[in-house]
Amino acid sequence: MTDNKNFDVIIIGGSYAGLSAAMALGRALRNVLIIDSGLPCNRQTPHSHNFLTQDGEKPSVIGRKAKDQVLKYDTVKFLTDLAVSATKTDKGFELSTQSGKIFSARKLVFATGLKDKMLNIKGFSECWGITVLHCPYCHGYEVKNQKTGILANGYGAFHLSRLINNWTKDLTIFTNGKSELTQEQTDEIKRHNISIVEKKIASLKHTDGVVEEITFSDNSIFKLDVIYARPPFEQHCKIPELLGCELTEQGLIKVDAFQKTTVDNIFACGDNTNPLRAVSYAVSTGNNTGVFLNNALVEEDFLK
Repeated sequence: MTDNKNFDVIIIGGSYAGLSAAMALGRALRNVLIIDSGLPCNRQTPHSHNFLTQDGEKPSVIGRKAKDQVLKYDTVKFLTDLAVSATKTDKGFELSTQSGKIFSARKLVFATGLKDKMLNIKGFSECWGITVLHCPYCHGYEVKNQKTGILANGYGAFHLSRLINNWTKDLTIFTNGKSELTQEQTDEIKRHNISIVEKKIASLKHTDGVVEEITFSDNSIFKLDVIYARPPFEQHCKIPELLGCELTEQGLIKVDAFQKTTVDNIFACGDNTNPLRAVSYAVSTGNNTGVFLNNALVEEDFLK
């Protein structure tokens, strides 16, 4: 870290999107501070997939390698801390951290990701990211043709059944209570030999996050190997909203084609702006943010 308190850009969130933005900005000779608390949402996930040159690598390894490469650019600094507040100033923004440090920047980037709300099912959080999965593009190949469950209801269950059916035909939907599927959706699902179980779920039996069976409230069980689920989420960081950044109906930070939020001089990238939730996408949007943001700084400085 450095004694410098003033930066061109402060990036809140130092995972894949934030580091990618920092690399582009570092290569553009910008003074950048990355603030990160060290709790990425995929910290339980054993392997990352569908990312060229990194397929099958541990997310933590990708993160460490990325950080090492980014910090070789001497205008980029990294602080392990938690951003707790930010205010607008005449010159940009002033930001405070949990440890009491105060920094200023012309522009802010929020690469803070999302916080998944774990379902109130015993064993769910322990299996999350290991055998309770959110994305078949990230993990479907590794669990193809296995005995698979979908923990969802209504249209979400219908959508996932069509999608996951591409990776396995041994598929069962668990609605965790009365089905909210329409009759048309139910008929279509059953036409593809996908079962629907409407029992309330009590727990997931597992060993170190590897699911073995579902236990229902009536004490009956269902053995299976993997479950797809998309629990609700919320923004990991509330600062963008407090600064006036608009959210979409889905609860994502609203950005334009240049990763600009609805507040001047604030950008956002990664999971907090898009539901795709993939490392490769986070890296892509982070890189774009760094380039777009530097162009904005160039235009401002050139016109002075």
